[in-house]
Amino acid sequence: MAGRSKEETQGVTLLGNQGTKYPDNYAPEVLETFVNKHPDNDYFVKFNCPEFTSLCPITGQPDFAAITISYVPDVKMVESKSLKLYLFSFRNHGDFHEDCVNIIMKDLIRLMEPKYIEVWGKFTPRGGISIDPYCNYGKPGTRWEQVAWERLSSHDLYPEKVDNR
Repeated sequence: MAGRSKEETQGVTLLGNQGTKYPDNYAPEVLETFVNKHPDNDYFVKFNCPEFTSLCPITGQPDFAAITISYVPDVKMVESKSLKLYLFSFRNHGDFHEDCVNIIMKDLIRLMEPKYIEVWGKFTPRGGISIDPYCNYGKPGTRWEQVAWERLSSHDLYPEKVDNR
């Protein structure tokens, strides 16, 4: 059976660790990577986090969202348990919805240097309005830079039916 060697999984410390501690505030340092064994193939990896929570920076009230992260890896990929812990670390973090999705995207760009990434937050309504911020990035000087512009410029032309989630 083909798999990964110990050397290929050396930086992955959280997966399978029964003593994992959940951070109680914003913690980008928990993010871990592993090597993409298929950097010559362009493919999307998509994460869905339907239970994202952060705090309003003004009122301290909780905000709830479904966060979707899609990326095309280059050399490094984010390890999913570390991503889960990272997203959990926003639980006591006070920031606006738009800030949260941009912070997530920028942290993942610094971590992995992906070819392309997009982060979409679908926040539940508070005060009768929902906010769905979207951000993306394509590696400069590559075809993914143009893909990012095209996806951003035509984003949400056909929005899904919103039914108070």
